Order: sequence, then C-alpha cells, then structure tokens
Amino acid sequence: MLTKRIIPCLDIKDGRVVKGVKFLGLRDAGDPVAVARAYDCQLADELVFLDITASFERRKTFARLVEKIAKNIFMPFTVGGGISSIGDIRDLLNAGADKVSINTSAVNDPDLISRASDKFGSQCIVVAIDAQKRAASGSSGWSVYIHGGRTKTKLEAVAWARKACRLGAGEILLTSMDCDGTKDGYDLGLTKAVSDAVTIPVIASGGAGLKEHFRDCFRLAHADAALAASLFHYRELDIRALKKYLEQ
Repeated sequence: MLTKRIIPCLDIKDGRVVKGVKFLGLRDAGDPVAVARAYDCQLADELVFLDITASFERRKTFARLVEKIAKNIFMPFTVGGGISSIGDIRDLLNAGADKVSINTSAVNDPDLISRASDKFGSQCIVVAIDAQKRAASGSSGWSVYIHGGRTKTKLEAVAWARKACRLGAGEILLTSMDCDGTKDGYDLGLTKAVSDAVTIPVIASGGAGLKEHFRDCFRLAHADAALAASLFHYRELDIRALKKYLEQ
C-alpha cells in the first residue's frame, strides 16, 4: 500500500481552483499557488493541474500560472488542458511541468500520443479519460467524453485506454463522470476494468469521500494512484492522515 500514490487535483477556471459535482456547479476553492503549496507541505505524492475549460474555449493552458506553481512545489507536477501539439507540450514542460495530460487532442489525433511519447518519453505523457456509464438498454461499458465532459464520443473507455497504451501513453488518468464530486466512492467497476486492461499505471479519479474509498480503490480496483479534489480542498481529509491510515 505504501507504493500507492495520493494525488490532489487543481481544476482551474479563470485562474482559480474550482470544484463541482459531475463536472457541473463549479464553486471557488482558492488561489492555485497557495493551494499547491499547502499540498506540498502535506507530503502529497504528486499534483495534477487541469485547465478544465481550455479545450472547450479553444485556448492554451495558462503557462505563466503553471510556472508560478512549479516554482513553489517540490513534488511531481502534471498539467493538462488545451494541449494540442508537440509545441504546447514543450512549452509546459519548459514552464516546470513534469508530465502533461492530454484528453481531447488525443481523441481527435491519436497519433499525437505516439509523437509526444517519441519526442519526450512515455513517462511524460498522461492520457486523461473522462468516462460515463452507458445508459442505453443493452449497452455495456463506458462512453468517453471530451471538451471537459461536454462532448460525448463514440469511443468506449476500456478500449480507448488499451489503444492509448499501445500508442505510447505512460499513464492513464481515469475520471468517472458518474462519481465525480459525489463523495460516494470511486467507480470501482470502471477503474478495475481499465486497470486490468492496460500495462501502464492508472490514476483513479472521481468520487472520493472517505479514507476507506482510497483503500478500496487500491485493493479492489487495482489502481496505482488515487486522485481527489474537494475532499482535500475543503480540508475534510488531511493527506498525511490518509497515508497513515493506508499504512495499516
């Protein structure tokens, strides 16, 4: 259990940390630099920064804000949102990111995964997948969404994760849209299905509300890391206390 990573996430909109439920009803959660510094003090294993409206608004991630955060923390730092080219990836890595997370651009241009992996190394390339359970009668699996959860695609999440792995992704950031912000627990079925289907690490996201949810995510769904936002932002759970619990 000690090798499992705990990762807070900064969802960024208009330069502020925000959090909602199932990608809706966003509310302010603080200044990104101050929040990032606090997580560094709590000994978080990594930090994820997602500019959640960049792809939908067809603009680039806030590189200056990325640079400010990078200068204030000492943990690995992943940045995503609005990344659509090798140049974008280079700019963010130069700004201080250790990894980049691509979602919409990877779906629209899967070869970007291969090109980026070849250029910067697979360890730098995280493919983010926003997934929702298929509700139609007789349908199975989970649909992949892009543009910050606004646009449904024809892709199925497990199959897309396998393809991303083959193309050279170094990690999968898997968010359950059904569980996001609910605090009812991670989607163990989705997480296990993807974790068992790929040979690269899977970060589970969406639904954390209790310490036990992290334990179940690791033990039952085979995730390599667990990401959470509001639970940490609003100080309902301290990362150090969570780690101590998981050591048991």
